[in-house]
Amino acid sequence: MQTPRDILTPEALAMLQTIGHTGSFAAAARTLGLVPSALTYRVRQIEDALDVLLFDRSSKQAQPTAAGQELLREAARLLSDVDAVANRVKRVATGWEAVLTVAVDSIVARNVVMELCEAFLAMHPPTRLRLRHETLSGTLNALTSGQADLALGVLLPTGLSSDFAHLPLGPLEFVFAVAPHHPLAAMPEPLSDELLQQHRAVAVADSVPRGTGLTVGLLGGQDVFTVPDMASKLDAQLRGLGGGFLPLSMVQPYLPSGRLVTKKVSRAQRIGETHYAWRNSRKAAPGKALQWWLQQLQSKTTQQALLQPQYRV
Repeated sequence: MQTPRDILTPEALAMLQTIGHTGSFAAAARTLGLVPSALTYRVRQIEDALDVLLFDRSSKQAQPTAAGQELLREAARLLSDVDAVANRVKRVATGWEAVLTVAVDSIVARNVVMELCEAFLAMHPPTRLRLRHETLSGTLNALTSGQADLALGVLLPTGLSSDFAHLPLGPLEFVFAVAPHHPLAAMPEPLSDELLQQHRAVAVADSVPRGTGLTVGLLGGQDVFTVPDMASKLDAQLRGLGGGFLPLSMVQPYLPSGRLVTKKVSRAQRIGETHYAWRNSRKAAPGKALQWWLQQLQSKTTQQALLQPQYRV
């Protein structure tokens, strides 16, 4: 009989993850290119080796049992560790990371990020490049949780661990903006918090996977329309679905035509300081891929361009 060490291979863990993600053995089999009976047999082998039931098969859906949920949680951690080890080994051998993941906040101009990606890939490096889009504290969380190697547009908390280095990306001025047909557009300035509280706010959801995340500029008891990113927030405010603070650089293209109107508010002006951050290893220098990105980010022109997102809606 096979032991748990024999059976819990990275391939087996990835297979279990696929079942968990798809929600059924049949869907997982299609995804993995297996016949359902072969997939079921492999799962039973794992269950026999562990002497536990991993999935409840009483319905058409493959629901993980309590033991299955625990194994899936550990599988995600173990597979991440395997990837991290492979990345470190590759970097030690060649100086290049196997994979470089960049977390990009929604306040950052994605077209500029893509231009940087284009320049990086034009060198034909041995490093595979990955981008992930995040919002608010989710951007830094992607870095600190090990899911990203570099984070752009982060809002730094106090007491950030010395395991991470960071540098300023630049200031970002926010203005309160509404559509011209929104009721607040005709209200006398400055708009008080009491007045703002009576009207719906458009807010961007924090992409941090756990906890309450971060909320900015909202008032207690205010009706809120929550959207996934800054582009959606801009679109919602252009449609008059609510008001809220937007980066001035994002609002400016719509001011001459009158599609957006800026309003002074009684609260203090918001100017956020954004940063880029990366893991700061004391044992080894950054890999060549990360070094390349950090060198590009030293350019003031690049920094300014990254904070000038142009979302044409």
